[in-house]
Amino acid sequence: MRKNHAKKPREKGWFSYLYVALIILFFYLPIGIIIIFSFNEGTSLVRWTNFSLHWYEELFKDRIIMEAVQTTVIIALLATLISTIIGTLGAIGIATYKKKRNTTMVLNINNLPLVTPDIVTAVAMSVLFSGFSMKAGFGTMLLAHIGFCTPYVIISVYPKMAQMDKNLIEAAMDLGATSRSAVFKVIIPELLPSILSGAIMAFTMSFDDFIISYFVGGNTMNISTYIYASFKKAKPTVNALMTIIFIILAILVLISTLLSMKGKGEKIHRRKKA
Repeated sequence: MRKNHAKKPREKGWFSYLYVALIILFFYLPIGIIIIFSFNEGTSLVRWTNFSLHWYEELFKDRIIMEAVQTTVIIALLATLISTIIGTLGAIGIATYKKKRNTTMVLNINNLPLVTPDIVTAVAMSVLFSGFSMKAGFGTMLLAHIGFCTPYVIISVYPKMAQMDKNLIEAAMDLGATSRSAVFKVIIPELLPSILSGAIMAFTMSFDDFIISYFVGGNTMNISTYIYASFKKAKPTVNALMTIIFIILAILVLISTLLSMKGKGEKIHRRKKA
């Protein structure tokens, strides 16, 4: 009987590892195939010929791809900057608001875009811009990206702001700091890891967006809409482009995770001191 009881935990442990390995394989095997065959000299995604960087060279020579990349990066950077400012100030305002009922309502409204299907948001924004007679293009795409990136910044910054010791702000005010200087010299430095984490999340969401960009972008093409159009005609350069995008996004997610872990570590350290 003792032997049977000793084997069960091991069996469960191996099954759990196998289950996780199969899930990871299911999700990342297609990406792995694209990365591997981006270095293939031929155009096939099935038959390997020789290792080559030819398609990466062609990628940087393609004017349309470079324009799409430039548009994507500019919109992602602008949307990240603006949404981070709006989201950070919004999170500070929500956290310092005295009426908890209104705070809960505002947070629930902020979370709506996160759970609403992208196709609904895309159609709604398209109708909104049409109602204001705004021509679909770079401007409407930028406004749309700011709109769906801001909630991600708020949900990243607000918890940290809500947990902040309010005595720090009061102490700064007692020492002669104005409301503005207290925000920039006390609150912002305290929230910096969460702000950076929210900014990286916003950049990732903007960089990766397709549905909303497709509906509101008009003739303006970013990376995602270009890839969608390119898949109608097989282009090996797309494999190289997707490999670079995957590496960039993986690095950003890693940095965001490290910042979140750093924030949690600081919180635990403070609790131990208290």
